[in-house]
Amino acid sequence: MSQTSQNSAGKPKSSYGRRSFIKQSVVSLGVTVKEYVKHRDASPPKKEETVAVRSDWLRPPGAVEESLFLDRCTSCGDCVSACPYGSIRKREVDETPVIFSDEIPCYLCGDFPCIAACETEALLPVGELGQVKMGLAVVSFQVCTAGQGCNACVSQCPTQALTMDFSSFRIRVNTGLCVGCGICEQTCKTVNDRIAIKVVPTRLLEVSP
Repeated sequence: MSQTSQNSAGKPKSSYGRRSFIKQSVVSLGVTVKEYVKHRDASPPKKEETVAVRSDWLRPPGAVEESLFLDRCTSCGDCVSACPYGSIRKREVDETPVIFSDEIPCYLCGDFPCIAACETEALLPVGELGQVKMGLAVVSFQVCTAGQGCNACVSQCPTQALTMDFSSFRIRVNTGLCVGCGICEQTCKTVNDRIAIKVVPTRLLEVSP
């Protein structure tokens, strides 16, 4: 009797142990699956977005040499407000006035209201259009479609600095007439998939010995 009772008493303990083990295993598996799904569906960590700072900006017409310009310009924004085309904007880094010619070029207003608005002589009056030197147009012949008949930039140049060389089917830039307004660049952008002519700012031009 005592042996039977002892065996009978032991069975519930063994059954309970198995149930407990199975229960814990199921709970553990559930937690594992939950954590897996959580990490699987979690959004990947966001990478810090770096905004490229453009260096191809132009100064407004009449701008003095760059170091002197930075000394004189107070970032007041008067020239920005005076520009009727919205070509001049404030540079984010220091709020000085700049022009991005591929977006809105300088349309070379006859009375240059931007210059008239400047009271610190960071922009000086120009006697004639040719005295404006914001930059120089440079053609990338590898990209230019002049060989396919495009010469839209030639007719849009306000200083006749661009010509079509029909012997080579290339656009030529007269460096003496180009003022760097960027109208050619903006024109090229509107008629082609890639911009083949870009204005290099005066401050970035290599000085010939």
